[in-house]
Amino acid sequence: MVRVAEDVLVDVSDLFTDFDAPFFAAGGVDTLRAVVDQRAAAGETRGLGGERIGAPIARPHQIICVGLNYRKHAIESNMPIPDEPILFTKAPNTLVGPDDDIWLPRGESKTDWEVELGIVIGRRSLYLDSDDAARAAIAGYVLSNDVSERAFQLERGGQWTKGKSSPTFNPCGPWLATADEFENISDLDLWLEVNGDRYQNGSTSDLIFDPIEIVKYISQFMILEPGDLINTGTPSGVGMGMTPQRWLHDGDTIELSISGLGVQHQNVITTPSNPLGLTAP
Repeated sequence: MVRVAEDVLVDVSDLFTDFDAPFFAAGGVDTLRAVVDQRAAAGETRGLGGERIGAPIARPHQIICVGLNYRKHAIESNMPIPDEPILFTKAPNTLVGPDDDIWLPRGESKTDWEVELGIVIGRRSLYLDSDDAARAAIAGYVLSNDVSERAFQLERGGQWTKGKSSPTFNPCGPWLATADEFENISDLDLWLEVNGDRYQNGSTSDLIFDPIEIVKYISQFMILEPGDLINTGTPSGVGMGMTPQRWLHDGDTIELSISGLGVQHQNVITTPSNPLGLTAP
């Protein structure tokens, strides 16, 4: 399904199996645009009908994250403003739909929220040498929640990946928007609420490194694959930065949004007793 208006969808399942690496590599976004325009004009639309919304991209080859990329967030974290982007990864199988439950991992004590602008890569890229090349490598943008377990991240050997990679720790969507849908990607409002209380209220104008800089920079160190997701950092207002600190608990609800990228709603729950749904031998 592709969204063409609020709760108005066009079915393209007869043409595409998923929005995955082969889809992006083949220039699927441009093909999709033409098909959707044609079908919407012909009235071939339907409503959402209460169905679950999945992430707007299939499992990416990698999820790359940029840490401390908002000036005010670096300040609240008592960290210096970075001279270069701070990079880390989180497991690709953390990706879930925008309204799916967030599971509190076993042994957690400091699970936190992070509203973020996500970049989706549209073409295989390495050693991009100009802003134009970096811009051309971007398929679009998504709303992302880079959920983090701070005790795992900061108190268990200094490895950020283990605090970022628990199941359900990357709600994504509800949709992907192409770059031409934004007048200025560096002037978008971001906000996040827990139980109706607003904790994050920022703007991408506070980014230290903008999306074009980030894509160009990362391509100097690794190959970016079609469909890869880059989380660009979070504004101030995370639970870790509060006094006293505020962590997520079973029963909490989260709502977050970025201008032009929709709204997410999540319930925070304890990890199910049989999270993989396995049958005992």
